[in-house]
Amino acid sequence: MIEVKNLRKEFTVDGKKLLAVRDVSFSIAKGETLGLVGESGCGKSTTGRCLLRLEEPTSGKVFYEGRDLVSLNKKELFTFRRNAQIIFQDPYSSLNPRMTAKDIIAEPLRIHGVMKEPALDKYLAELLSLVGLSRSVLSRFPHEFSGGQRQRIGIARALALKPHFLVCDEPISALDVSIQAQIVNLLKNLQKDLSLTYLFIAHDLAMIKYISDRVAVMYLGSIVEIAPAEELYKNPKHPYTLALLASIPLPDPVLERKRQHFCFSGEVPRALVSPKGCPFASRCPQATQKCRDILPQWTEISPGHKVACHLFDDQLCHSNIK
Repeated sequence: MIEVKNLRKEFTVDGKKLLAVRDVSFSIAKGETLGLVGESGCGKSTTGRCLLRLEEPTSGKVFYEGRDLVSLNKKELFTFRRNAQIIFQDPYSSLNPRMTAKDIIAEPLRIHGVMKEPALDKYLAELLSLVGLSRSVLSRFPHEFSGGQRQRIGIARALALKPHFLVCDEPISALDVSIQAQIVNLLKNLQKDLSLTYLFIAHDLAMIKYISDRVAVMYLGSIVEIAPAEELYKNPKHPYTLALLASIPLPDPVLERKRQHFCFSGEVPRALVSPKGCPFASRCPQATQKCRDILPQWTEISPGHKVACHLFDDQLCHSNIK
């Protein structure tokens, strides 16, 4: 359904170029969930927004069912938005505080002119039922809801036009832990019932494993590893993936001590200074001069499991983290 080729996004900050997304390529099959994981500021949300042209890509191609989205004119893009929507990260700031739940959910329907008022209330009640809310909430304002309820309203709004593809931009990160599982289970059920396709952006590795069919690991604007979810967690290859998985707390102190050598140190390099070689080289304990000078190319380790690392055949990259 989605194919991304050499996607690149630059911003200008104080007269300098900030490279937020660096030649990213991936695909998402119909009905699949691709998890996109990485540290804050690595370019995950920018990638998701570029897929919907909420941000204009600097270069590269984004195809939706074979059609190049980057080349669409304003009218064609307006039509495309019925097929692809986004669930925003913050359920507090993404809802207009001056609009009722009814107006918020109905807004895309009115903008696209797909439903008249007599049928609207019935349809909105059906949408609310899908996301676990009753029609009695339609007259309430955002400040009258809990965080989980707000996010359900945001999901209902995203589903209003019956899209086929959703970008879920860290939809649970602003919610209490007790509510996060409810929202993720809701998204899984909706995907099954409505045949949806997801790009699910998050930094919670356990949640990404639970909801995703495949996982792409992003660092400093680049995807460094992509694989089926089970394969990635059982057999991580890239040193950054190893370090991310090592950051998940374990209840066994013996196992916790054994994996400490996978952790890395230092701060993420500034995106204003684009590295010449591997983006992770400055923090990788296994980096060589080759890593600093030459950008690694994709190597397919096993079917569907690709890694961009000069050290992929090193002993470290063949270690498993349980």
